[in-house]
Amino acid sequence: MTTTTDTELLKVQNLKQYFPIKGGVFGRKVNDVKAVDDISFEVKAGETLSIVGESGCGKSTTGRAILRLDEPTAGQVEFGGKDLLALSKKEMRKMRKNLQIIFQDPYASINPRQTVRQILSEAMQIQDVLPKDKREERIKELMKTVGLGEHQIDRFPHEFSGGQRQRIGIARALSVDPQMIICDESVSALDVSIQAQVLNLLKKLQRELDLTYLFISHDLGVVRHISDRVLVMYLGKIVEIADKKSLFDNPKHPYTKTLLSAIPVPDPTVEKEQIILKGDVPSPIDPPTGCRFHTRCPFATDKCIQETPELRNNGDLMKDGHRAACHYIEEIESGEMQPNY
Repeated sequence: MTTTTDTELLKVQNLKQYFPIKGGVFGRKVNDVKAVDDISFEVKAGETLSIVGESGCGKSTTGRAILRLDEPTAGQVEFGGKDLLALSKKEMRKMRKNLQIIFQDPYASINPRQTVRQILSEAMQIQDVLPKDKREERIKELMKTVGLGEHQIDRFPHEFSGGQRQRIGIARALSVDPQMIICDESVSALDVSIQAQVLNLLKKLQRELDLTYLFISHDLGVVRHISDRVLVMYLGKIVEIADKKSLFDNPKHPYTKTLLSAIPVPDPTVEKEQIILKGDVPSPIDPPTGCRFHTRCPFATDKCIQETPELRNNGDLMKDGHRAACHYIEEIESGEMQPNY
């Protein structure tokens, strides 16, 4: 577990990210893809907050919106007390020194025509973090930090394995001394054995460099290994947020319970019930009214169709900070409501 403080490093309020759909002869906007729809959360300095959910839930879009790689439609993003959405493009470029990202694909996120030396020195040059005569020493230090050798500095990306390329991506993020790193599915393209190495490296770097992570993943096994807190998204909305132990041991939202039931148990003698959801994920172009999960939820009632549930804490059932967006947390927990699978 990482050492966290009560200081909020990142605060996201009412964030929306809509992508316009244009059609007709004149190419007018006819609708929006509501990828992220009014979410709020915070990340404390020194912690790892993971965002999980199935494909299309808006987790990667959230990361990109925070960095303004896609301009958010509405909302507020504060980093270290500064409103990122109020900054000019030039000011935002300087701010990215403190807020870096590691992308999912280690093959596509690195320039294949540059050597490792050029990749790392370019990042330092853009952010002007070190004098030119000290960059060589810093590059060697970074290579050692991420588990690569000095003799590999002048190699091109195609001369490295996938895991090694992701280490180069990590070195590039570290080269500008960031406070926070957004890890966007940063181990999903790697073999399981390499995933473990990269995750252990990220945890080691967090301890040594006092880093804060926003870790985006669909893999709950990975999330369980690296997180302090976990935020669960479904169709652009937050459905549950809690510290890791509380969420894995005592999930409250029916969607979270479904996700956790899909994690395989490495013991053939243990029988585990897997919850199978009916139907498909609705379209973010025309999301359901009320609770977005009601079209697939085994506990759904008319209230779920009509009213949007608040992300709330039930003091008797949940620890501090554990919140879920469900009308029937108490009834499901007490057994008054039975699932209709």
